[in-house]
Amino acid sequence: MTFSGINSGSGLSSEQVAERLITFGYNELPEKKKNGLFNIILEVFREPMFLLLVASGLIYFFLGDITEAIMLMSFVFVIIGITVYQEQKTEQALNALKNLSSPRALVIRDGQQKRIAGREIVPGDIIILSEGDRVPADAVLLSSNNIMVDESLLTGESVPVQKIFHDEDLPEKVPGEDVQPFVYSGTLVVRGQAFAEVRTTGIRTKMGKIGMALQDFRRDDTCLKHEITSIVKTIAIFGLFLCSIIIIIYGVGRGDWISGLLAGITLAMAILPEEFPVVLTIFLALGAWRISQKNVLTRQVPAIETLGSASVLCVDKTGTLTLNKMAVQSFFAQGKFCDHDNGKTGVPDYCHELSESAILACKRDPFDPMEKALIQLYEGDNDKTEPIHKDLKFIAEYPLSSDLMAMSNVWQSPDGEIIVASKGAPEAIADLCHFSDHEWKTLKEHVGILASRGLRVLGVAKSSFTSLNLPSVQHDFEFTFLGLIGLADPVRPGISKAVNECYSAGIRIIMVTGDYPVTAQNIASQIGLIHADTCITGSELEQMSDAELQDKLKTMTLFARVLPEQKLRIVNALKANDEVVAMTGDGVNDAPALKSADIGIAMGGRGTDVAREASSLVLVDDNFTSIVSAVRLGRRIYDNLKKAMAYIFSIHVPIAGMSLIPVLFDMPLILMPVHIVFLELIIDPTCSIVFEAEKEEHDIMKRPPRSKDERLFTPRTLFLSLMQGFVVLVVVLLVYLYVLISGFSEAQVRTMTFTTIVLANLLLILTNRSWSETIVFTIKTPNKAMILVFAGTIFSLFLILSLPALRDLFRFDSISSGEIIICALAAVVSVLWFEAWKLFNLRKKTNHIKYI
Repeated sequence: MTFSGINSGSGLSSEQVAERLITFGYNELPEKKKNGLFNIILEVFREPMFLLLVASGLIYFFLGDITEAIMLMSFVFVIIGITVYQEQKTEQALNALKNLSSPRALVIRDGQQKRIAGREIVPGDIIILSEGDRVPADAVLLSSNNIMVDESLLTGESVPVQKIFHDEDLPEKVPGEDVQPFVYSGTLVVRGQAFAEVRTTGIRTKMGKIGMALQDFRRDDTCLKHEITSIVKTIAIFGLFLCSIIIIIYGVGRGDWISGLLAGITLAMAILPEEFPVVLTIFLALGAWRISQKNVLTRQVPAIETLGSASVLCVDKTGTLTLNKMAVQSFFAQGKFCDHDNGKTGVPDYCHELSESAILACKRDPFDPMEKALIQLYEGDNDKTEPIHKDLKFIAEYPLSSDLMAMSNVWQSPDGEIIVASKGAPEAIADLCHFSDHEWKTLKEHVGILASRGLRVLGVAKSSFTSLNLPSVQHDFEFTFLGLIGLADPVRPGISKAVNECYSAGIRIIMVTGDYPVTAQNIASQIGLIHADTCITGSELEQMSDAELQDKLKTMTLFARVLPEQKLRIVNALKANDEVVAMTGDGVNDAPALKSADIGIAMGGRGTDVAREASSLVLVDDNFTSIVSAVRLGRRIYDNLKKAMAYIFSIHVPIAGMSLIPVLFDMPLILMPVHIVFLELIIDPTCSIVFEAEKEEHDIMKRPPRSKDERLFTPRTLFLSLMQGFVVLVVVLLVYLYVLISGFSEAQVRTMTFTTIVLANLLLILTNRSWSETIVFTIKTPNKAMILVFAGTIFSLFLILSLPALRDLFRFDSISSGEIIICALAAVVSVLWFEAWKLFNLRKKTNHIKYI
């Protein structure tokens, strides 16, 4: 390959390269330090709630409660295992997704062409760029031949831009502008060849500057984490205070300090909130695993919690809502327009000559996305178009130039006929066809119709020749105009449905793109974006103050020709409006906004390393609809976490109450450490596994997002939770008093009271599976974990009540089947009020809907 103005003897010497490597360093971005196994475990141990869990286990161990200590410490290892697995799985998946790391580059050094690793490029290197090459560094073109570059990673616009060789008087513009001599690291050459001189490498490139800017962003701990930490501390302090009071009261009042210590330890075990750190950690870890089953990787676990409160989703058009590949959308031939559905019904007969000539004007194996789209016509309708290439011999190409934005290919048929096919900008094709002013005016009207739909328009013409002695320029052929072809980047399948589901869930959609307003509005109308009739451009946004932007963002849903720093500004303005912002993107231009957003969602398949590193979540399949699944799961996880926490509060009230009341009123003790351990063996798997596995409520995607300031325990939630616990306590206390007054032995009193607590516990699990549906409805929804817990609990209780050795261990005595039925009926009564409350709310809601 040769160009004027440069020769193969150019290039840096080995000594110059070595000096510049020392001065500028390698052409790469500094990688974030990977977390090793030790560091991951150390981070887990640094969590205050995790430390409390370990401390609780050690306390029980030193107090001699080996069973509880072993159980708690087993949770420690489970949590470490889940965290290590999830971290390593995510890192491995992200490493597998890397597709831009240090591309190979062809350079001229010491007078020879050499293929080297992209990281070894230095400023001043002469690089050779060809179709399909990834540009290894920011550079300026010294000489070029019809080169076009896809800069969508920086601009968000899928249409390639034309490049020209360097002119000293030509100022540098932003990426994405046509007719520039500047190429940028990470972009893709889709047509032509060029020599270029490297200007900047590594962190000094456009991509590098964006990547380094991300270091300024830091995410704070979530509200949920602060709230749980606060609750844990409060309950722990309160529990230790009560424990001390009980020991003192028992020791002073009864003179039995040993029994007082035992009663105090029992109360502490009943109140100490070791379930909270278990539940929060396991819910989020298993949540990350569940979301990964929907092709969404979790890079920042707190994002799982935040998903449920997302109120605005900022989406980039190219590659997110669209496929980031061109497709033929419309034809204009023989004076008629015809829409095309990407090969589902084939090309109409009157458009065959137009499409065939357009295909012949392409390369056989093109990189240009528009040529790929035209070739797709051939693949989708090959029974009609296969003969075009099958028997033709390629003769010559007339390339696109800055003087004439059209290209022509010359072919020879088996019978010797010379066929010339041309495509290009409509005005260039009109020029080749020697249109009159009137003909050009009419053609412009047709072009305008296609352009108004956001389509990229190509004109197509054909000619024939009788000799292989071809003219030097395209103008010397006698071309016949065939028509126009409109192309666009098509919308991904299922996007409209996903957008509607977001609207049903109360989530606003805002499109923020670097593409042109007409194209953006066309895509917006296709996906059903509301308020898309007006659009704010990047230049208009530049003139707005922050206050004006915040006000506009209350209604605006479409922004076009937006620069990367403006995307970041939009996200920050939305956050200033107290919105919880989720931002999707795949390009380097999206990375700062992804990092700043409450939830950054990067595309995994096509997205850049910079975008993925900046994100909270990564869509492995690049499917926008996976976001809806992730939001659904995020809401489900938070709902179930809320149910689990409410259950913990509920069940601890009767346990703590029956540990405290007998001490205060000098009555027989009911609960010993062994009883608390048995109850914890039910409570711990229930609140951490059973509720985590619970399916979502039927209206989970029909309610508005929760406020980002909403606490896990609202006054209503806390009241209902404590009320459930107090009602169970009252019922259990009535059973206790009844059997005590009836003259039962202390062991029998303990047996019936404990049995009532266990059965009431199981019914609390059932009633808390849903706060909107009754047990009659929820029992139809299977939960395998719950079935296992119920079966294990009832079987264990049966063994304890039946086997003398176990009865002695629990200080029980045998009771009749009638007395067990009394315990069961009391347990049912303890949750009836909550079921009636749910039924009342259901009827109230139904009547309201009927009234509407």
